[in-house]
Amino acid sequence: MKPAPFDYIAPSALSEAISLLAKSDGEAKILAGGQSLVPLLSMRFARPELLIDLAKIDGLKYIRENGGRFEIGAMTSKREVELSAAVRSRQPVLHAATTKIGHPQIRNRGTMGGSMAQADPAAEYPAMAVALDAELVAQGPSGSRSIAASDFFITYLTTALAEDEILTEVRVPVLAAGTGWSVQEVARRHGDFAIVGAVVLLRLERGPDGSRCADTRIVLFGAGDKPLRAVEAEALVNGQAPDAELFERAGEKVGEEIDEPMADTHATAEYRRDLARVLTRRGLAEALERAESAA
Repeated sequence: MKPAPFDYIAPSALSEAISLLAKSDGEAKILAGGQSLVPLLSMRFARPELLIDLAKIDGLKYIRENGGRFEIGAMTSKREVELSAAVRSRQPVLHAATTKIGHPQIRNRGTMGGSMAQADPAAEYPAMAVALDAELVAQGPSGSRSIAASDFFITYLTTALAEDEILTEVRVPVLAAGTGWSVQEVARRHGDFAIVGAVVLLRLERGPDGSRCADTRIVLFGAGDKPLRAVEAEALVNGQAPDAELFERAGEKVGEEIDEPMADTHATAEYRRDLARVLTRRGLAEALERAESAA
């Protein structure tokens, strides 16, 4: 199919883009990398009257470390994130999530901000952002504001961005010392969106009676209409000595926490629930190995 007719503008300044967006009465779409939006346009699932391309705006493409976090411009490509030596060494969860996105051609064009603003529930970046307590910076006519990742993703393809706001930066904390991590997913083919995935973090606290799990994070993607943080499973794991039986119970708890898993042509709801259990167990085991190595 071909997209419905639309006007196209590529402003050279962020202020111009914001002004165009504010005047559009909700009938405009922002074009970042286009890897998510263009297919929606072609299938006419999105029918904007105006497309505002951010490609010519200076100052939205950068990766810098500042105050214990990475500040990443919204137009920074996923390939640039993937190839950053600083990201790979200081925030391996972000690096690992990036390498699982599509193929290199997709990562060359797709952007950090585009993926976040699209908010596909099967995408890696939103779940990574929730697990790491990332912040997202939005700019609008009244100025800028920072939105916690846990508040940013509302439901399927819907975020906390106002109609006249543009996502300009993503702030991802450096991985805390001693934290083990895992990014797990199952897809039909390499490069496909995940049927279900999990981002898992875990730290070990040493005591006279042995090691205990702490600061556990379990965030699922592809299992619902947005990233799902499994807080009950996290609470079950925290403070306990790590072992296979504990992780088995955590997986079962995750299965209970998923209220209504998605069901589509790729997988039934129950299959997604079962995958969530399995990937939680695998993720906890891998995160534990990394935490023990970092100790």
